[in-house]
Amino acid sequence: MEYSIRNCEVSDLPKLVILCQKHAEYEKADFSPEGKEEKLKEALFGGSPKLYCLVVAAKETIVGYVSYTIDYSTWDAANFMYMDCLFLEEEARSFGIGEILIDKLNQIAIEKNCINIQWQTPQFNERAIKFYNRIGAKGKDKVRFTLDL
Repeated sequence: MEYSIRNCEVSDLPKLVILCQKHAEYEKADFSPEGKEEKLKEALFGGSPKLYCLVVAAKETIVGYVSYTIDYSTWDAANFMYMDCLFLEEEARSFGIGEILIDKLNQIAIEKNCINIQWQTPQFNERAIKFYNRIGAKGKDKVRFTLDL
């Protein structure tokens, strides 16, 4: 598969929203695309970006993405990277693209003086868990809570 990995551009946002919806469906989560394009535009490209995103471009469209933030750990008194999402369309899987995306995040995290990269995946996502274990990541047993406002 021929592809490139680059920073997300404003013109990618309509397709990024579609990929977010597919990602949510894959993780059996609720998702509404309503207003997401504008909100992502502000988060990614506003005066003080809150979110960063790399996309996997193949031919005329994007077929995957990884998004992340730089956060601060109280316990470690240091920066860490939080990988919010990593998703590839089915046809883009099994080419090693996920590992290349993680390698790119490693490089960025080092440049940003982060001590680690953290993320989560549903327990039923066995394929992702197997991949993360293979690249040397270590899982932690925790329960994630959400309090809707």
